[in-house]
Amino acid sequence: MPTQLKVAVIGAGLCGLIAARELERESHEVVVIEKSFRLGGVWVYDPRFESDLLGIDPNRDIVHGTIYKSLRTNSPRQIMGFSDYAFQGKEYGDPRMFPGHEEFLRYLEDFAERFGVTKLIRFNSEVIRVESLSQGNEFVVESKNSGLSSDSSSTLTEIFDAVVVCNGHNTQPRVAIDIPGILEWPKKQLHAHNYRVPEPYRDQVVVIIGNGSSAYDISREIAIVAKEVHLSSRSPNVSVSKLDKHDNIWQQSKIDRVFNDGTVQFQDHVCITADTIIHCTGYEFYIPFLKTNGIVSINDSRVGPIYGHVFPPHLAPRLSFVGLFHMGMTFLPAELQSKWIARALSGTVSLPSKTEMLHSIEQFYRDMEERGIPKRNTHSLNHNMDYLDWLSDQLRITRPPQTLKDYYARFIERFRNDHEGFRETFEEDCLINDHI
Repeated sequence: MPTQLKVAVIGAGLCGLIAARELERESHEVVVIEKSFRLGGVWVYDPRFESDLLGIDPNRDIVHGTIYKSLRTNSPRQIMGFSDYAFQGKEYGDPRMFPGHEEFLRYLEDFAERFGVTKLIRFNSEVIRVESLSQGNEFVVESKNSGLSSDSSSTLTEIFDAVVVCNGHNTQPRVAIDIPGILEWPKKQLHAHNYRVPEPYRDQVVVIIGNGSSAYDISREIAIVAKEVHLSSRSPNVSVSKLDKHDNIWQQSKIDRVFNDGTVQFQDHVCITADTIIHCTGYEFYIPFLKTNGIVSINDSRVGPIYGHVFPPHLAPRLSFVGLFHMGMTFLPAELQSKWIARALSGTVSLPSKTEMLHSIEQFYRDMEERGIPKRNTHSLNHNMDYLDWLSDQLRITRPPQTLKDYYARFIERFRNDHEGFRETFEEDCLINDHI
């Protein structure tokens, strides 16, 4: 008979919602602990920004919301949504193939209501401690009301049989502090985490550090009101030039250093005087509540040791993670990870031994090192579908269909080759070619 456990799911974003649904399907008793007043995680827009715009000060007023007002999805509807509750075919006022964030949040709310997950969520509850007991067979979970003080009278302490961490990785900004002079630069700086709308940058000269999706989107939006926008990338493959289709956006090389008079000097010795620097430089994994006596640690964006990006061998399967991955499809891996956790906890699927899992992790790290892959990319799927096949094999279920893989490969090719206009061109491409 399957084992039924009391399980805490930390976070009610995309990953927490699908984890809760899969755990319930395996008859586990589930409590989802969410520090916000609503579900949706990163997809909830919050016009507020933090007191420390760079996100360096640990005592700053933390704002969980990280998306800007105009944000649209980077993935088409066809590959968003869960296997038995597709996003494609559902419309909430924004029918575009790449809709705005409000549209997708409505989908998540509908999913949670449809599968009875909403009633499992304890809102306005911030987890402040998760610590293993009984050699990892039980966990103490301490939480406090988000609106109250952190003294003991406002905290709730509970014992759970298992914990699934789904707190996301878009809370703690990573800032380019290695640039000489950056911390003393006297003008305005912020991380993309605190960017909301372009108006504050009207008539300014703005430098944006990064070459990912947020850097592209924010630079194009700010350019409508700014005097000049300069994109700085550390990639050796960038071509330093004024961008096509834009009269006031320049691609620059990596910043060499900045000066107290506002000057920004790039590695090719080009200098400009800037008003604002925006760091579109990603995020650090941040799990401050997890206390494991060093069993699980975070080093240079590697959470480890973690088997299959899900289970720390010494505490498996009672402690697990959903959504550590990045650079790849989100929904299907989160769903498969959640199924794997739920079934491992119920005993309907088995994990390898602790020794076998540790050996597999060590081999994975060696392979990364031999291939020259930096540690910070440990959890990058690099848009590769092999991980989905591997997860399916662990569950002993059918692998994702080839049509999905082909569709995703076609989309990624367009995304890489036309980062600025991929949404429009891919939608046109789909009008001509077959859909999945």
